[in-house]
Amino acid sequence: MNKALRKAVIAGNWKMNKTPAEAKELLEGILPLVKDAGCDVIACVPFVDLQTALEVTRGTNVKIGAENCHWEKSGAYTGEISAEMLTAMGVEYVIIGHSERRTYFGETDVTVQKRVRAALDAGLTVILCVGEYLEQREQGITDELVAMQTKIALGGVSKEELSRVIIAYEPVWAIGTGRTATAQQANEVCAVIRATLAGLYGKDAADATTVQYGGSMNAGNAAELLAQPDVDGGLIGGASLKPADFAKIVSAATEG
Repeated sequence: MNKALRKAVIAGNWKMNKTPAEAKELLEGILPLVKDAGCDVIACVPFVDLQTALEVTRGTNVKIGAENCHWEKSGAYTGEISAEMLTAMGVEYVIIGHSERRTYFGETDVTVQKRVRAALDAGLTVILCVGEYLEQREQGITDELVAMQTKIALGGVSKEELSRVIIAYEPVWAIGTGRTATAQQANEVCAVIRATLAGLYGKDAADATTVQYGGSMNAGNAAELLAQPDVDGGLIGGASLKPADFAKIVSAATEG
C-alpha cells in the first residue's frame, strides 16, 4: 500500500449470505472492532439486507455497498435492480463484474462496461472486478487479459470519474477455493492494472486509484499481501462473514 498517494480500502463481499436479521447481528459484531480503522471499510451485502445494513451502520465509519446493479434505469428486467434504486436508498458503493457474475450469470466485458457507466451516472462508487481463469494464467496471458478487461470496463469513463472507481484484481482460480496468489503474483497484476490506468489517464490518476486484491485474502495472509506496494486493500469474501477475521484484515490495512 501507499497511503500517501491513495486510500486503503477493505470491502466485504457477503455474496448470497445472511437474512436481514443475521445481517444486523453480523454488522453489530463488526462495528466495534473496526471503529478506529485507518482505512475505508465497506460491507457489500445482498439486496434484501441493504436497508438493515444502512440503518445499523448509520453514523459509523462503515459504508454500505450492493453486489451488482443493472445498466438501465427502469424497464422490463425482472429480478434486476437499477443504480438509481440503490442511490435512492443511500447506498454508496456497488460491485460490478465479479467473477461469479461473469461465470454463472453471463456477464461480459460489454455488459460490465454498461453497468459501470450506469453506476457512475447514478453517483455510486464502483468496485470493478477483473481477473483471469487458471488456464489463462497457465497460458501466460494474464497481463493482456486483465489490461483488456480494465480498458473495456472503463470505456467512456473520464479522468474525473475515475476517482469514483476502485479496481479489485480477482484471480478467478483463487475465489472461494482457498488458493491465494502469492504476494508477489498479486502485486505484479495490480501493477499491470495501474500501468494500464496510467496509459489511459496518466500517472497521477493511476497513482491515486485504489487497486485491491480479491482472491481469498484472509486474516492469516492479509498483512503480507497488503505490504505490497501496489496492493491497496482487499475485496474480502468468506472472511467478511467472521467479525474477528474481518477486523484482523482491517487492522492489517490500518497498520500497513
